Amino acid sequence: MIRLLLIALLPLVLNASKILSYNIYDRTDRADVMITFDTPYEGVIKQSVSNSIITIKLTDANIESFKTKKLSSKFLHSLSITPMSGYTQIVASVAPSVELQASKTSDSYGLRLRFHLNSPTSSTQTKAPIPTNNPLALLPTKQDSGMSQSYYIVIAILIIGILILIYLKKKMAPKETKQNKWAYNSSTSNSTKMQETPKFDENVSIRFQKSIDNSSSVVMLDFGEQSYLVLMGSNNILLDKFTDNKPATQDEFESILRNRQEDLERLLSPRKESKEPLQAYKERAASISYEA
Repeated sequence: MIRLLLIALLPLVLNASKILSYNIYDRTDRADVMITFDTPYEGVIKQSVSNSIITIKLTDANIESFKTKKLSSKFLHSLSITPMSGYTQIVASVAPSVELQASKTSDSYGLRLRFHLNSPTSSTQTKAPIPTNNPLALLPTKQDSGMSQSYYIVIAILIIGILILIYLKKKMAPKETKQNKWAYNSSTSNSTKMQETPKFDENVSIRFQKSIDNSSSVVMLDFGEQSYLVLMGSNNILLDKFTDNKPATQDEFESILRNRQEDLERLLSPRKESKEPLQAYKERAASISYEA
């Protein structure tokens, strides 16, 4: 639920540009304040002038904390940057007859605030001064054109990341397997380790061994370059021999046992069935001796 809420709020956060840094350059004829954003700034810039105080409002921009700085410039005396709800407020204390000119870089990642003396000739040629009855006036800037291209890129990366996480979660989930009496669990493997292994010639070594029941076990023996799969019990039966494709791990050995499940059942079943004819023979012999 928290993830869904964060995803829903993500467009609102990404739509606002974050102020990464600001630098002040004091010149002989001006003072420049360069502001850098993490994304292209597409918001609206507003200003108001009152008693040598210029207030700049940057909509859709935010900064981590309050910043302030005092200067000894003849154009700019102090500068403070305050994060507000939905915008960032910049308050500049300037000398008399100082005006502000704002301009963005070509890629919109930077904003320049230039403080310089008001030139009467330039002001009459460009445009009329700001009316006193309207303290907030729009400075020339690019109109908001909706979500920028970087927003779509971030959303695409986020969706791809979520799909990859879902795929990895399904891939790494444990799969349930059917229990087979030939696929021995950890308790069976522990019990087989406690059983005594038969003794062979010094040239014969046991590669793997698994117990089938109390009287039978399957053993992989190495003799020379050959490996032999033997069913050991009351009678020892050679099941197969290997030259090249020898099992190297316990899992491969158990896989061979699972593939030969039917053969092992067929070899073990006559032992159980032979008990009934023997018992019948004993009963019949006893009845004959009783009649005699």
